Amino acid sequence: MSELLPLVFAADDRIDVLESLRLLLKAEGFELRTFANGSEIAAAMRTSSPDAVFLDLNYGRDTTSGEEGLNWISQIRSFDGTTPLIAMTAWGSVEIAVEAMRRGAQDFIEKPWENERLLTVLRTQIALGRAAHRTRLLEDNYRQLVAADTELVAKSASMQPVLETIDRVAPSDANVLITGESGTGKGLLARVIHERSARRERDLVIVNIGSLPETLFESELFGHVKGAFTDAKTDRIGRFEFAEGGTLFLDEIANIPPPQQARLLRVLEEGQFERLGSSRTQQVNVRVLAATNADLSAEIAAGRFRKDLLYRINTIQIHLPPLRDRAADIEPLANLFLARHARRHRRPARMLSDDALSAVCRYWWPGNVRELSHVVERAVLMASGSCVAASDLGLSSGSEISLARGPMRLDQLVAEAIRAAMTRHQGDTGAAANELGISRSALYRRMEKFEL
Repeated sequence: MSELLPLVFAADDRIDVLESLRLLLKAEGFELRTFANGSEIAAAMRTSSPDAVFLDLNYGRDTTSGEEGLNWISQIRSFDGTTPLIAMTAWGSVEIAVEAMRRGAQDFIEKPWENERLLTVLRTQIALGRAAHRTRLLEDNYRQLVAADTELVAKSASMQPVLETIDRVAPSDANVLITGESGTGKGLLARVIHERSARRERDLVIVNIGSLPETLFESELFGHVKGAFTDAKTDRIGRFEFAEGGTLFLDEIANIPPPQQARLLRVLEEGQFERLGSSRTQQVNVRVLAATNADLSAEIAAGRFRKDLLYRINTIQIHLPPLRDRAADIEPLANLFLARHARRHRRPARMLSDDALSAVCRYWWPGNVRELSHVVERAVLMASGSCVAASDLGLSSGSEISLARGPMRLDQLVAEAIRAAMTRHQGDTGAAANELGISRSALYRRMEKFEL
């Protein structure tokens, strides 16, 4: 479709009507192609894409009922459901106009027409048609992005139980708890479950519990009414209402403040809640997925997490293994990130050189899949040759962890991961915490624990 010269089709059995329309539209900057009847215009629309169509309803066979034109509207809509179609007739009536709209026309013009009304209707329908076209393109792009972001690489033996559980659980409405170290892809797994569920046409609403200040937790999840607290200037709906009919993903669920766990438990048990400052109970239909890298059993033992809340969120529990236990997935994941980041940064497609491939396969990946993605993204930006070299990956630092070091205890791995992240970010705790997938306060606690 041309923005400078919109293309309009018109069908009418009267040559004088088509000529009048041609002169009017030409003066207003439109290109008009004319046809003798609806059959011709329908045939032309199978190979061309006009910006709008004028279709007369009455032809030689029947000059007053409009049935011939109405049938052509139905025929056109059977293969083209989007092009703006404007019905025209000299024998107008409310009944005919309503039937034309019911069959798929966007508007109705009576002949003889008023030039200003016809032009206003045409411009409006072209604008609406183009807006709808852009919306469809955005929706297509979004679906493609979602498909790309839900591409689960799982060739390794350790991922097969995960795939089997997803196949069984995703179509249900069961709450799922996803566990695993930071960076293993718990958010991706939540999107995969949502996209394979019956709720996929509705929203997946993501809440990072670790990023919510305790004072705003209740308002963020359940909403508030005007005046509920000092800064509550207007009513606001919470994440549960946003997710109505869809899925709510609660990431870092171990960070929910103990006083708020009872409210979350209630909405999970009863599907009911009240906005902050309101006494009106609301019903909600939401599937809850949750994720954590914490040991919830230890959190329960320490009195920081409710046992009954755990029972509600872990109807099904899926554990994502760390990347070091998914050796068969490292190469395909690296290639996936290589292509994705090249597209994102508009860089030429490259392959991993043999030494680069060896480096990524030998590396311990303390930051798991997230770290692999960051390393490959950096390599995409730094590489200058036709292949990504090992030096482009930036894995040669002495602070990195390698399989060559041999077996290590979990606390040693955590300490090494923190030390490596702090080295990479030159002591910037915020950046290091972001890379590791934990909050800054959690990073401080671990640094103190390991005396770093």
